Amino acid sequence: MTSRPSPRDTDCRTTCPYCGVGCGVVVGSDASAAVSGDRDHPANLGRLCVKGANLHETTGLAGRLLYPRVNGQSVGWDRALQASADAIRASVERYGPESVAFYLSGQLLTEDYYVANKLAKGFLRTPHVDTNSRLCMSSAVAAHKRAFGADVVPGCYEDLELADLLVLVGSNTAWNHPVLYQRMKAAAREGRRVVVIDPRETATTELADLHLRLRPGSDTVLFNGLLVWLADHDGLDQGYIEAHCWGFESAMTAARDGALSVADVARRCDLAEADVVGFYRLFSATPRTVTAFSQGVNQSAAGTDNGNAIINCHLATGRIGRPGASPFSVTGQPNAMGGREVGGLANTLAAHMDYESEADRALVRSFWDVDELAAGPGLKAVDLFEAVHRGQIRVVWIMATNPAVSLPDATRVREALSRCPTVIVSDCMADTDTAAYADILLPAAGWGEKSGTVTNSERRISRQRAFLPLPGDARSDWWIISSVARRLGYGAAFDYDGPAAIFREHAALSACGNDGQRTFNLGRLAHLSDQDYDQLAPLQWPVTGQSPQGTQRLFGDGQFDTPDCRARFVPINPVAPIQQPTVAAPMVVNTGRIRDQWHTMTRTAKSARLLQHRSEPFIEINPLDAQSGGLAHGELGMLTRGNNRYIGRVRLTDAQRPGEVFVPIHWSRRYAAEALASGLIAAVTDPVSGQPELKHGIARLSPFRARWQARVLTRPGQFTPDSAEYWSQAPQADCDSWWLAGRNRVDWAQDAERWLGGIPQLVMADPARGVFRAARLSEGQLQAILLVDTAGSRLPDISWLIECFAADPLSDHQRRALLAARDIEREDIGAVVCSCFQVGERQIARAIEAGATSTEALADQLKCGSHCGSCLPEIKELLRPHASGGLSSEAGTR
Repeated sequence: MTSRPSPRDTDCRTTCPYCGVGCGVVVGSDASAAVSGDRDHPANLGRLCVKGANLHETTGLAGRLLYPRVNGQSVGWDRALQASADAIRASVERYGPESVAFYLSGQLLTEDYYVANKLAKGFLRTPHVDTNSRLCMSSAVAAHKRAFGADVVPGCYEDLELADLLVLVGSNTAWNHPVLYQRMKAAAREGRRVVVIDPRETATTELADLHLRLRPGSDTVLFNGLLVWLADHDGLDQGYIEAHCWGFESAMTAARDGALSVADVARRCDLAEADVVGFYRLFSATPRTVTAFSQGVNQSAAGTDNGNAIINCHLATGRIGRPGASPFSVTGQPNAMGGREVGGLANTLAAHMDYESEADRALVRSFWDVDELAAGPGLKAVDLFEAVHRGQIRVVWIMATNPAVSLPDATRVREALSRCPTVIVSDCMADTDTAAYADILLPAAGWGEKSGTVTNSERRISRQRAFLPLPGDARSDWWIISSVARRLGYGAAFDYDGPAAIFREHAALSACGNDGQRTFNLGRLAHLSDQDYDQLAPLQWPVTGQSPQGTQRLFGDGQFDTPDCRARFVPINPVAPIQQPTVAAPMVVNTGRIRDQWHTMTRTAKSARLLQHRSEPFIEINPLDAQSGGLAHGELGMLTRGNNRYIGRVRLTDAQRPGEVFVPIHWSRRYAAEALASGLIAAVTDPVSGQPELKHGIARLSPFRARWQARVLTRPGQFTPDSAEYWSQAPQADCDSWWLAGRNRVDWAQDAERWLGGIPQLVMADPARGVFRAARLSEGQLQAILLVDTAGSRLPDISWLIECFAADPLSDHQRRALLAARDIEREDIGAVVCSCFQVGERQIARAIEAGATSTEALADQLKCGSHCGSCLPEIKELLRPHASGGLSSEAGTR
């Protein structure tokens, strides 16, 4: 997709809108608005992943929501804002404040988040304000608060490099946080060790000296066992425990109650005893240890316990907030932490204050100058939408997120939205699964159009800056929320003239009454001028008079945010995942992100380059399960849970444990017929954090026996896949690409005109081989092409055909080759591995055969892996058969 011209004379320094790494981005001032990594930003030091490097391809206006809509009709802002205010007012007057809910997002800027929470909890007095960060970070939040007394990440990115032992738990960093992975990889040195703890073999395990492929849901067993090992092998820091902690004895008693010998741990985690001992010895012997954890730990019904089991081991060894020594929660979204700072979670107030503290409630109440606050805590995400379903919540305002796709038990969420009397959706995209249920659609500014701040995983606040004009009637979220607040009669409290004013208020609240009781403090920033705000350089909170340039690490002095300043050990009693395999659903389902996509693809699907790596939904399956289930690589498979189905392309891999499958979370009903990963996940949550168990579902696996499969390429918006039981769409720059399959009979020669949107000019049929192909042209341009296979996996690669849609007119050579679907004079590169330089699998294989048997040699010859580095693990997989040594059966090597 082409980007919009950038109307500036100078480059713009801003922040990437994807994961929680928070990379600095420099946007060029020329017409392409191309992006590069900001070498001066401490998070990435100039590095970018493939998603960040292609941000300029996602700023086009195709598919954008540009004007407000009420009941499906385009209207002006006055009517849309008044309709929103009227719906909220009427519901509060008739059913009370708790009949209104807000569902926010880690994609919002901190200023947007702050205003939404102030309106809801302070003025409407509804506690039902939650965020999609509930789905990724709330268990880490709860674990931090139980152990440290506050939601504080003690360490920083530098610690990932300084650590002599890096333990990665439930984190495919290479794909989900690629720039952090690059920093980890660059820190390799003699004596440094990396342990990866993950049921799957992922791109990240390429970094591992030891890979523990534990049974899903057994993390607490492993880390309870580590705590016992430390106690039994003189690995505790008794002085630190006695001086700075509380509750060690009860935590140790709980760990020992499981009779956790190494043999017990190995059996319950399904690991080799030697590997368990190897990990425990490394941890015990390495003072500079960082344990970084992410969704594999958090997205569990025991997510909070998982986090505290890890933190217990760090407290027991005094490895908190010291250079190269800390537990480290890797955040999923660009502003999940910023949302937590302003009270974006239903169980918190602004500025890291709590409902449970009357002093906190009084402080916020006084600061906002309101008589009362919400009665809170409110309903957390899963319970919030269940309340919508039963009619308790009658107005829900959803901002910058797509819960119809991302929440577990998606079918019930959609039922809830369809029942809700008023659904308000603020979004920058017009056609999302959630927007389909909206009574009121409000066009929000997107990345590059809005200005504010975000906070990354290491507590670093960075500026997002606008470099594009607001398109149509799109407005910043803070403006939309404040405008509704004014129509509700709260104008004086929401009379902001820009995001700088909101940030100053947010910073002032963090310092109000804060004489060191709360670590979160931005007091030094409460009086920034607009100019200083605009020029604000990245810095880590707290930012106070004592630390005006920010604070790199916390708790290194052993002083925590608890009343007695001591950290808390938490007793952990391991429990098995709630969703256990059954006869009807014998497979364990793991869900997650893939390398080149983000959330529900509303942004990344606008970049054709990002759809090359994995262009359709898939199911990763162990070959043993495929054999017993009658599935083959490249065929379609189906996962079933109740009435929910997921259909995707089968990918056989030993990276999956037998009995377990992996599916990506990204495909929605906007881009595929039946590929909602969330439909395979029950609404099971952690009892402390309320975070859903998104990494552990169950389903039945079976083949999808298609009578035919096809590819259709058409001009954008010219095709509807009504006749296909299976379909998946991958938008391209000049055409839409479709995967199709069905179990019905089709007379292709007779129906080709309907599939192509007109009479084809080129037709080729070979019934004996089960092949049919047809193309429609107009005025020398390719308009549509249909490629059908009824006999097996013979569908060709379409990369060359995609290029043909840009030809005006087609050359004679292109026209003759259309039905062959490839230019025989050009190299067949195969599936794209390196998105940055468009290097395919077959190209790499040929180069390896010709003697380029290292990543360096391949980079010199093909450039693959030399830019963002996200493809390096896959390149190394292709190199593996040519390596002299090879990997051990139970542990990876560098």
